[in-house]
Amino acid sequence: MSDGLFFKPTAPMTVGEIVALTGAVPREGAHLEQVITNVAPLDRAGPSDLSFLGEAKYADLLRSTRAAACLTTARFENLAPKHLSVLRASDPYLAFVKVARKLFPDALRPASLFETVGVSPGAVVHPEARIEHGVTIDPGAIIGPRAAIGSGTVIAATAVIGPGVHIGRDCSIGPGATIVHALIGDGVIVHAGCRIGQDGFRFHSGRHGHTKVPQLGRVIIQDNVEIGAGTTIDRGGGADTVIGEGTKIDNLVQIGHHVSVGRNCIIVSQSGLSGAVVLGDNVVLGGQVGIADHLEIGEGAMIGAKSGVMSDVPPGEKWLGYPALPAREYLRSVAAQRKRTASSSKA
Repeated sequence: MSDGLFFKPTAPMTVGEIVALTGAVPREGAHLEQVITNVAPLDRAGPSDLSFLGEAKYADLLRSTRAAACLTTARFENLAPKHLSVLRASDPYLAFVKVARKLFPDALRPASLFETVGVSPGAVVHPEARIEHGVTIDPGAIIGPRAAIGSGTVIAATAVIGPGVHIGRDCSIGPGATIVHALIGDGVIVHAGCRIGQDGFRFHSGRHGHTKVPQLGRVIIQDNVEIGAGTTIDRGGGADTVIGEGTKIDNLVQIGHHVSVGRNCIIVSQSGLSGAVVLGDNVVLGGQVGIADHLEIGEGAMIGAKSGVMSDVPPGEKWLGYPALPAREYLRSVAAQRKRTASSSKA
């Protein structure tokens, strides 16, 4: 059987090159010529691996690690064995990530599953589609009429790009994704199985049933957005659904019709945003957050996991619970409830 490693380093790095990349300070005696070919946790690292230590609870692992080098802080430096090349960094994990990105750039976005170069003969590309030079299209992908795809973009197997969809440069569209009624910027990653641009869930309900409301808007996804596997983003009814530049969306998120998401937001798995919700810039939503329709979450606000938001949230605030409340108010209510429960049990 194979060794099971799906990513290979593009080029090994020496410890000295890691020092130059990260700005870390080597401990006296560090082996700057040592070649690093992989990154690994302290307890799994081998003699050509780089590891890191940033928290005291893992300090014991440093004493016994077999790693060649370790990024850490001055606080833990003296715990390291003599053979280990210790590299002091103010933020060891960030430095570790920089090295991992340099060693394994192919892990940063989905690539061609068929290792295709150019347009595969098994892809179906409409003659009216506009495909720039350097686009990769895997077998089974379908590109509709008047679609436009920028150079450096990868369209993976069985992805469907609908009529008139524009996708910018250096994007990755994962296998089985469907994109319709959408305009997508540069450097966007759409992971496997996403559904972008289908109509929103909107009906006019009355005595005789539910009458479907036409959804005539689009989905606009700005530059450097990442969208996790299985996420669904509905197009707007009249206004567009907009995902702001630099926003990162986890797997299995539902974003309703004409939602507006600001720049550099984080939306964690299984969250649901109802129609016409507005998120300001730098908002963070924990896992399984639900937001009722037509609400506004202010810039820099943070919503805790499993919270149910029923009212607007001011900028910069932290809210928790169901229904969601400002964090201090929620924690006081939990403490009061526990006190009442304890008193009742003693009665």
